Amino acid sequence: MSMPADSHNASLSLLEDLIGKAKAAGADAADAVLFDGASLSLSQRLGQPERLERAEAGDLGLRVFVGKRQAIVSTTDRSADTLAALVERAVAMARNVPEDPFSGLADPDQLARGWPTDLEMDDPTEPSAEQMIEQARIAEESALAVQGVTNSEGAEASWSRSHVAIAASNGFAGAYSISRRSLSVSVLAGSGTGMERDYEYSSKVFAADLASAEEIGRGAGEKAVRRLNPRKVKTCQVPVVYDPRVSRGLIGHLSGAITGPSIARGTSFLKDKMGEQLFRAGITIVDDPHVRRGLRSKPFDGEGVANSRRNIIEDGRLTTWLLDLRSARQLGLTSTGHASRGTSGPPSPSPSNLYMAPGTRTPEELIADIGQGLYITELMGMGINGITGDYSRGAAGFWIENGEIAYPVSELTVAGNLKEMFKVLEPASDLEFRYGMDAPTIRIDGMTVAGT
Repeated sequence: MSMPADSHNASLSLLEDLIGKAKAAGADAADAVLFDGASLSLSQRLGQPERLERAEAGDLGLRVFVGKRQAIVSTTDRSADTLAALVERAVAMARNVPEDPFSGLADPDQLARGWPTDLEMDDPTEPSAEQMIEQARIAEESALAVQGVTNSEGAEASWSRSHVAIAASNGFAGAYSISRRSLSVSVLAGSGTGMERDYEYSSKVFAADLASAEEIGRGAGEKAVRRLNPRKVKTCQVPVVYDPRVSRGLIGHLSGAITGPSIARGTSFLKDKMGEQLFRAGITIVDDPHVRRGLRSKPFDGEGVANSRRNIIEDGRLTTWLLDLRSARQLGLTSTGHASRGTSGPPSPSPSNLYMAPGTRTPEELIADIGQGLYITELMGMGINGITGDYSRGAAGFWIENGEIAYPVSELTVAGNLKEMFKVLEPASDLEFRYGMDAPTIRIDGMTVAGT
C-alpha cells in the first residue's frame, strides 16, 4: 500500500473540511489528526505457522477550542453523517468543561513552514507473506542449529506502513508516511530446570537495512547458550557495565525526567537542574527527529511545530526540557517541538531519535581494569523513583573477573541513584542505531549489586 502525494492531499483536505465545520459550529479554533495504516505480521514455532495477520485501519481525531476550553473526540468512521455528529459533540463538550489557561494551538511563528523531505521514512516496497515466512523460517532454523539450543519460543516477522496527516485552524497542514520492518527469534538452551532463554531481533525502516535472518538466528542461539549454568554472587559494591541492549534505558530515565509535565508538576528529580552538570564533561546526548531512515524520525511535531536536532546534554550539562505547547506555557517557555499525539488524547512531549554519543574507549578497554564487576545484559522490573532518582532493578548477565567476562550470573538486583549514576557513567565507543533510543556500552562504578 503506497502513500502517494494525492493520498496526502486527500487526507489534509478531509481534515481542513472538518476544521471548517467545527469553526462554523462555534469553535474558536481546532486541529485534527488522521492515521491510516496497514500491517502484516506472522509467527512460527518449530517450523509450524502459528499466526498470520494482515490489518488495515484508519483513525481520526478532532480537537476543538471554545475560549480556553478544549475537547477531543475520535472516530474510525469517516462517513459524512458521523463526522457531522462528531463536530457537534466536540463543540458541545468544549462548552461544558473547565478552562485550561495553558491550552491552545501554536502561534503562526512557531509553525513548521518547510520541513525536510529527504528523511527516507517510508520503504515503498511491501513484502509478501511468503517472503516474511521464509525469513522467519531461516531465523529460527539458524538459532536451532547453534549447539546447545534445545527448543524454540518462535520467530516473528512484521511489516507496517502508516500515513499521518495533521491540520489546524492556525494554517498548518502537513502529512508524511512511515514504514517498519522487523524480524525476531527467541530460543531456549539447556534442559530441565537449567534452561535459559534469549533472543535477537532487528527493526528498520527499510528492508534492505534489516540484519540477515541467519545473523539474527545465530545471535539468539549464541546468547541463550552463553547464559547456561548461571551462578549467584554475594552482595557487594562494584563497577557495573551495561550492554547496549540495556544501557539505552538509562537515557530513557533521563528523558522521562526532563519532560515538561513532570517539571511543571515538580515531580522530577531533575526539576531544578537546568544548566547544571549532570554528566562528565565531554558527554553528549542528542535528540534528532531528522535522522535519515531513523526509527523515530518525523518532519514536524504533533502540533505542527518545527522540530530540529538538539543536544539535550552538551559537555555534560542539561540544556533543555522536552516541551510541547501546553507544558511550555506552564513553564513560561517556548515549545521545543517534542509534541506527540494520538487521536483520542491531547498532545504530550516525547523524544524522537534519542542517543548518547560514543566515548573513546572500546567495551573491552572499559572492562579491562575491573577486578570484580557485573556486566548486565537483562534488566527486570521498573524500580525507578521519578521524584528522588532512586534506582533498583532486577538484573542478569555475566560476572567480570580480572578484566574479562568470567561466567553467567542471575537473580541479582542493582541499585543506586540516577543523579549519582549519571555523574560517573562512561560510554564506550560502540554506539549502534538499533532501537530509536540508543546508547553504547556504559560503565558505572560504585553500584550496589545485591545477591545472596
